Amino acid sequence: MARKRKDKNRISTLALAAAGGAFVLAVFGVGLWAGMQFGAEPSAEMPAGTSAGNDAPDKSPGSARQAAALPAPEPAGPKPLDQAALDRLIAKVAEPVPEENTKPVPAIIPPIEPPVTGLVPSKTPAWIRNAVAYKAEASKPMIALVIDDVGIDRRRSDAVVALPGPLTLSFLTYAHDLDKQTAAARARGHELMVHVPMQPKSADADPGPKVLRVRDTPVQLAEKLEWGLSRFGGYVGVNNHMGSRFTTDRTGMQAVMTALGGRGLFFLDSMTAPDSAGVSTARAAGVPVLTRDVFLDNEDSPEEVRYRLEQVEKIAIRTGAAIAIGHPHDATITVLRDWIPDALSRGFAIVPVSALVRRRYPALWKQAGRS
Repeated sequence: MARKRKDKNRISTLALAAAGGAFVLAVFGVGLWAGMQFGAEPSAEMPAGTSAGNDAPDKSPGSARQAAALPAPEPAGPKPLDQAALDRLIAKVAEPVPEENTKPVPAIIPPIEPPVTGLVPSKTPAWIRNAVAYKAEASKPMIALVIDDVGIDRRRSDAVVALPGPLTLSFLTYAHDLDKQTAAARARGHELMVHVPMQPKSADADPGPKVLRVRDTPVQLAEKLEWGLSRFGGYVGVNNHMGSRFTTDRTGMQAVMTALGGRGLFFLDSMTAPDSAGVSTARAAGVPVLTRDVFLDNEDSPEEVRYRLEQVEKIAIRTGAAIAIGHPHDATITVLRDWIPDALSRGFAIVPVSALVRRRYPALWKQAGRS
């Protein structure tokens, strides 16, 4: 009996061992099958070398070979400039900062220049066709008020349009709804100009898109000018937005004058650089040219604007005419709203800038059959 029990125990032990071995083989087989199914290639959601519960990279040789076989990710490039970003960009010039961060010096009364003769246009120039009608009064000192940077800040631009005139409004080329805005300005009796962005000296100053740069080729300059000058119609001339660097470059300014001369426009040099080539290149190209006398609001305060207007009045009394340039700032708008009717009552004439081109180039006016 004892021997039979020993044999039975031995058989039971062998059976248990066999069953255990079968179980181990089964588990191993399932694991091998699972590895073949899920471990052969990394999934799209989880790259090779990472796991769901651990961010540390897998340093095994297999994973290294798999990572090396994968294509390198493309570097992230700049996102395209959407409309909102463009709006933020152009909003930077709604209240422009002077290019030179210094207190403006008092205006210097320029010498009286004789009228220019000898320019004979082949057809009626645009600056004459599009000029706001004005009856000259020789006894009154004439003041042309040019407001730059119009069209970007719609609220302030509308406030400028509502001012008594005639004013000369220079619209930035990259403003929105230019046809609508300029039509409203003309309906109020104001004259139109194109405010062309030109390269400043300061790298911190932002003139906006489509800026004319010294490094531009003649083709690039011609394309930018064509774009800017086709944004709206009915204007009489062009002046520079910033441009303390570009206006000193004779080659670039010659390209500008070629474009203006072919369209029958005049150039008003804002004089952001004392050594601007605007006047000399315009004269060489036969383009009528004037220069700014006073900036009204390099410092954005009512006191500064009033002081500058006093300088304008002195120049107009001394020389017969003066050109002032301002911007759609709250202080400028508020002061002009009161100053314009007061200046008229004191015997000054508020005129479109074309009236001063006409005064400077009377032969061109008569050649066009205007009286």
